[in-house]
Amino acid sequence: MFDQIEEARAYLAGRSAVRPAVALILGSGLGGLADELEQAETIRYDEIPHFPSSTVEGHRGELALGQLSGQAVAVMRGRFHFYEGYDLAETTFPVRVLRALGAETLLVTNAAGGLRAEWQVGNLMLIEDHLNLPGMAGNHPLRGPNDPRLGTRFPAMTAAYDAGLRALAQNAAVTVGVTLRTGVYAMLSGPSFETPAELRMLQSWGADAVGMSTAPEVIVARHAGMRVLGISMISNIATPDAPPANHEEVLAAGEAVKGTFTALIREILAQMEHFEPLSGHPLGEGHQDGRSNDR
Repeated sequence: MFDQIEEARAYLAGRSAVRPAVALILGSGLGGLADELEQAETIRYDEIPHFPSSTVEGHRGELALGQLSGQAVAVMRGRFHFYEGYDLAETTFPVRVLRALGAETLLVTNAAGGLRAEWQVGNLMLIEDHLNLPGMAGNHPLRGPNDPRLGTRFPAMTAAYDAGLRALAQNAAVTVGVTLRTGVYAMLSGPSFETPAELRMLQSWGADAVGMSTAPEVIVARHAGMRVLGISMISNIATPDAPPANHEEVLAAGEAVKGTFTALIREILAQMEHFEPLSGHPLGEGHQDGRSNDR
């Protein structure tokens, strides 16, 4: 994988002079933010060595490199999912490449079902933690031999979503007048939507939103030493007694919230200008150096 990452990095470095400080992954219906980039170079995924191809409606399958709110950024217009038939090393490969290209921060977004009856479609939720159910069942993005050039064998996930970035996002939300909820994101593999029994289980486990992505990307970003900020757009209310979900309403919710979402992300990026660069151990304070991992 290391050689494949380097080949993809070299290709992108030859296509654009932009060396992104921030990588953004835009979920279903949220890809319009990439249109805001200045001095942008847009590259189709199928042009990038070893990149998978996005097959889901609402995911454009393009990488845009440019400037946004004073930050050099790489914006993924669409992601790859486990349910598309890729393994998790493939779905998270772009995170590896963008880290190699220079990105220190991952800003990951998704469309998710809201598990709180009092929430509304179009709400934005700041992710404070996640439940990685496929990973608990053995489908983990770090499964297999570990290459120490990419990260440590046993990365800690106690602070997967950076507290400083979450505080910055809350400040940005106040600045632009956006209500930003907070909660726990649960990942299921999909592509079927959840049964009422599954939704009741997730609620009892403390989840506030549910989707089919994000957790593997976050794990790989932390393995690679990146800071992570996560935001879910609540695309439907996914309580046990709610009407059945469908992909069309997910895309419609993304279109409806486009202005609010764009304003928030732009302000977050603007405030990152004063954020301290990474220092010390690449995995930060959560690194369990010297502790037993025999569990």
